[in-house]
Amino acid sequence: MTTKLAVMQQIIAAWHKQDVEGVLAHVTDDIVWHNSSGYAPAVRGKAAMRAALESMAPVITKSAWRLFEVAEAGHVLFTEGVDEFWTKSGAHVAIPYIGCFEYRGDQICNWREYYDGRISNEMKKGAPLTDELNTLISRPAIGA
Repeated sequence: MTTKLAVMQQIIAAWHKQDVEGVLAHVTDDIVWHNSSGYAPAVRGKAAMRAALESMAPVITKSAWRLFEVAEAGHVLFTEGVDEFWTKSGAHVAIPYIGCFEYRGDQICNWREYYDGRISNEMKKGAPLTDELNTLISRPAIGA
């Protein structure tokens, strides 16, 4: 069995290339993805996750998603990291987040992300990286 962190690192590596199928290879068919910190309904099922990722991938020119801390408890991997990316419109977006990933075997069946959506929305509109954000995201990443 692959470690939970190794699976997550494979997902991150796939997303750095906007490889939607590479991400989906590591989730169950009945995945539940809470990708909005609760302000929008969860994405349910692999087909819906594919559609969501396929709508996101073309907008991103470069991804620098990375993890700073991880902890495992039973079938769950907890992560602290930053979802950092650059868009085709020129925006630089850096969103500190906490992730909770429930596994069934080697695949994620429930994916929950917690972050401040205001930061995401403001940066997508061109707001600059603040000193406080820079402090949060400038730590050494796991595996870097």
